Amino acid sequence: MKKHNFNSGPSVLPQEVLQQASQAILDFNGIGLSILEIGHRSSWFVEVIEEAKSLVKELMNIGQEYEVLFLQGGATTQFMQVPMNLLDTNDTGSYCDDGVWGNKAAKEALLFGKVHIAASSRDKNYTCINKSFDVPSSSKYLHITTNNTVEGTQWHKFPNVSMPLIGDMSSDIFSREIAFDKFDLIYAGAQKNMGAAGVNLVVVKKDILGYVTRKIPTILDYRNHIEANSLLNTPPVFAIYVALLTLRWIKKEGGLKEMGKRSLQKANLLYSTIDSLPIFNCPIAKEDRSNMNAVFFIEDENLQNNFLELCKENGMIGVKGYRTVGGIRVSMYNALELSSVEAFCDLAKEFANKN
Repeated sequence: MKKHNFNSGPSVLPQEVLQQASQAILDFNGIGLSILEIGHRSSWFVEVIEEAKSLVKELMNIGQEYEVLFLQGGATTQFMQVPMNLLDTNDTGSYCDDGVWGNKAAKEALLFGKVHIAASSRDKNYTCINKSFDVPSSSKYLHITTNNTVEGTQWHKFPNVSMPLIGDMSSDIFSREIAFDKFDLIYAGAQKNMGAAGVNLVVVKKDILGYVTRKIPTILDYRNHIEANSLLNTPPVFAIYVALLTLRWIKKEGGLKEMGKRSLQKANLLYSTIDSLPIFNCPIAKEDRSNMNAVFFIEDENLQNNFLELCKENGMIGVKGYRTVGGIRVSMYNALELSSVEAFCDLAKEFANKN
């Protein structure tokens, strides 16, 4: 039976990336050593990280004012590393509270400075993106989560602000063409659209760093990682290599324009199917629905459990909603084939007709 991987992360990867990565575990580029065995300061790995950085800049269409870093700790570490590097104790960082991850990021920032909630959709149970901003001009930055994996919402148009814009793009990075240069700092865990779990991408404008007066631990200061070319300590070599392979795949397949086209095709099919079947309810505001993570429900809990079991029986993995939200979640990242969404939609129609 074919497996359809709808996991929200770690998630589906292109088959050719998996094949190339598995070969490199046995013999990396024909050198007689595994990718797991090579030194992180060797010329072999330096070539890997340099190409990966170059591809990030190429796909984002950004210039030399930005630095690309590959760090450990995942996106969650960035919840504290961003304010540690950008906020002094009496400074204010503004945050958009559109879901679980934005809320957690704001709480971490309170450890380093003041936090202002510029907009929140909490009162709407996070079923939309609140675009009515209240951003003090004194704010050092505005932080947004561009795609909310748990709640199923996504920013489709970014705010224009007079201070640095920070984006947690963990679940929709490299899924579409956007003006990345609107952002002064971008971070993203790799395990959704960019590779395997274990590495975090940070893209930062150099001119926003170096203004806080606090002492920053060596390993948490972005400037130190920039100076060391992401080799300040032993990096997650294999995860970075898988990211490189995935970036190569994205470019080969047609870049972000093609990724965006495919994403819309999958999302439009899924949402149009769900909306046409009364047994399913998608409460997310249509203009804010995520092209990456569709979240919806069956009101009858027993029927919902039956449908989730049917999905499992048909090789559909990872469709149960996030533990605090429940329901059904279909994640449609870059490497997920349209045929998997078609199979899900066919199963949803069959289930709805019988129930």
